[in-house]
Amino acid sequence: MARIAFIGLGNMGAPMSINLVKAGHEVHGHDILPEKVDRAVAGGVIAAGSNSAAAKDADIVITMLPTGKEVREVLVDDDAVMDAVRSDTIIADSSTTDLVTTEYIHEQAATRHLALIDSPVSGGMAGAEAATLTFMAGGDGAAINKAEPVFLAMGKKLVRAGGPSSGQAVKVCNNMLLGISMVGTCEAIALGEKAGVDQQVLFDVISTSTGNCWSMNVNCPMPDMVETAPANRGFTPGFTATLMLKDLTLSQDAAAKTGAVTQLGEHARQLYEEFCRDCDGELDFSAMVQMVREMTRQ
Repeated sequence: MARIAFIGLGNMGAPMSINLVKAGHEVHGHDILPEKVDRAVAGGVIAAGSNSAAAKDADIVITMLPTGKEVREVLVDDDAVMDAVRSDTIIADSSTTDLVTTEYIHEQAATRHLALIDSPVSGGMAGAEAATLTFMAGGDGAAINKAEPVFLAMGKKLVRAGGPSSGQAVKVCNNMLLGISMVGTCEAIALGEKAGVDQQVLFDVISTSTGNCWSMNVNCPMPDMVETAPANRGFTPGFTATLMLKDLTLSQDAAAKTGAVTQLGEHARQLYEEFCRDCDGELDFSAMVQMVREMTRQ
């Protein structure tokens, strides 16, 4: 079993680190918020006093942090993990960040002759709790192979996305499409309701026809259609609208960087920006249906 450092013990990081303990690994964790550390410690994680203390002697360091700013600070700048690890330590950044940051930390790792994997996840808090996440890994193939058992202790699938930054790139593509499809699903529901179509009929047709998608079939914005959907519990997340706005913003940053044209992605970003400003960004992102319905009534 491996000695693992886990930095960032929030809503995703805490259950992920605990699942590593359940798999038999020795996990040393750190977070700037003591209450986050306490939850992980209750699940068997060993508290470390700092990022570098957690990373010292680790076989693998995993970071799960809010933004690229924190990733840079933890790995390169303040109490730099890259300067504390052994030369054979693998660093896996599972945060969802901008491509500029991902490229930067790969460059910094390369100058230190360290193996770094960008390994964002899909599956949300439910997947983190149940160890059913999908990891999208970009970086050196040998390092990914070595880290595979650790990833699969936290998830059900590991996708080898390609070289450095490819994991983040494919995650951005996936979540941009998810945001677009949720907006489209909400608009289809609002249109159907306006036309007098019963909600059950809407669900039965769309979920089994060519319009079917995850946003309708799994995370349905209408209550009483899918048992586990946030709509059945007052849109308690799940995956918050604020996080969807973050990911859509990252997609547009990536589009600007690469020169890609993503008009629907930008429109979805604008709608989630409006929702987070005028409604409640801490609701599940499927609560967009509330704003779309209101727009339809006007």
